[in-house]
Amino acid sequence: MKFVLASNNIKKLGEMRAILSDMGMEVISQSEAGVNVEVEETGESFEENALLKAETVMRAANMPAIADDSGLSVDALGGRPGVYSARFGGDGCKSDHERCEYLLRLMENEVLRKAAFVSVIVCAFPDGRRISARGECRGEILREFRGAGGFGYDPLFFVPEYGQTMAEMDAGLKNSISHRARALRELKIKLEKSDLK
Repeated sequence: MKFVLASNNIKKLGEMRAILSDMGMEVISQSEAGVNVEVEETGESFEENALLKAETVMRAANMPAIADDSGLSVDALGGRPGVYSARFGGDGCKSDHERCEYLLRLMENEVLRKAAFVSVIVCAFPDGRRISARGECRGEILREFRGAGGFGYDPLFFVPEYGQTMAEMDAGLKNSISHRARALRELKIKLEKSDLK
């Protein structure tokens, strides 16, 4: 089964390809599908944004599209940054590093540092069918950066059972335990149970 990824994020494309290829699914980029759209994420939940992106790209490409909306949910911040993870801190935070520093400032006096990476993935098909799945990876926010891999909040997100941040993990481990991997495994089960071929 072939999907076009509703994202222009090269790192996300690589991660999705690595996970989905093991499941027998092919993911192509928007440019490979001849599509050049940037979807404005106006939803108030991961589910709303993923559906919006998948439907927009599916219509533009006239082929099945897969979209992921994901982010960091910090317990002490009432679930923030949530859907605003990529825009956290506003105009003052232009890079992943600056957003991480902003998060550290907000969390400076917090003792309870539990958090979760959340991913919602939606497949939209030209015939109107929609399939969605949700995955979470629980962890905690460190007080300093650790690791050089990954992207986003990975250098601050510590997974206790592995004793590493997401940025310290090798790609194979991260791709097996991440929120996105968990959502994709659930999605694969749903696709197999459906009549989608």
